[in-house]
Amino acid sequence: MQKDIFQKIEEAGKPDFGDILTRSFEFFKLVWQEGLVHALITMVLMLPVMIMIYVPYVAFFFSAGAFNNYNHDGEYYSQEYMEPDFLLYLPWIILFGAVVFVLIFIAQAVALAITAHFFKVCKKIDTGKPQDVGGYFYYLKHGNFKKMFLLALASFGIALAATLLCYFPLFYVMVPLQLLVVIFVFNEDLSVSEIIKASFKLGHKFWLIIFGLIIVSSLIAQLGILLCFVGVFITAYFVHIPIYFVYKDTIGFNDDPLVVEPHSKSSNQ
Repeated sequence: MQKDIFQKIEEAGKPDFGDILTRSFEFFKLVWQEGLVHALITMVLMLPVMIMIYVPYVAFFFSAGAFNNYNHDGEYYSQEYMEPDFLLYLPWIILFGAVVFVLIFIAQAVALAITAHFFKVCKKIDTGKPQDVGGYFYYLKHGNFKKMFLLALASFGIALAATLLCYFPLFYVMVPLQLLVVIFVFNEDLSVSEIIKASFKLGHKFWLIIFGLIIVSSLIAQLGILLCFVGVFITAYFVHIPIYFVYKDTIGFNDDPLVVEPHSKSSNQ
């Protein structure tokens, strides 16, 4: 009988910080090109969203901002004359805010979907399986986008609640939030609530180790800035590699005989 993910987490052994970091460096040599492609695809998909957000904002600033302080004769309007203008624009401001709110979550869902595909590629390279051509948008269709969107909403809600509690809880939820996508990718049958529950269960059990890996890998991922800023696209996805190995060494891939079971380090030497 196959164990469910919660039982696997309960029985998981402690991941080795140094071993995961070392394997991540070695594995990065194999997947850096895929990481670069995924980073560029994410950037390209984010550009239209940024344009849709900032172009109306800039246009509104110039049409209703500082230039409205003066009339055609160059005479300055006092604040009391500007209040009716603000009330006139208020419905548009509310509408713009709502549109931006939705666009941000759509963008976040798309980014999560691209990251999800990267984890899928990592497993195929790690196990020596042939890679599919393309497939970068797999998690944007087949009914997965809805789950990605809900995960983006849940991430925002959890982070917002943690921030409102004087920021310190944000450091705690940072770990389970980083585990959401990798748990989803290898457990697509789980509901959004189950994914969140599993992420917090695993994150709570090995919080300090995973937190340390996130901090170190995030710093390493930013080293690409030294290469005239363009290099950051090469190193950006390094931050996801330790998370992949944390999942592999704790929950594991029991459905795949080619994948090394947790803590079987002999084959990784």
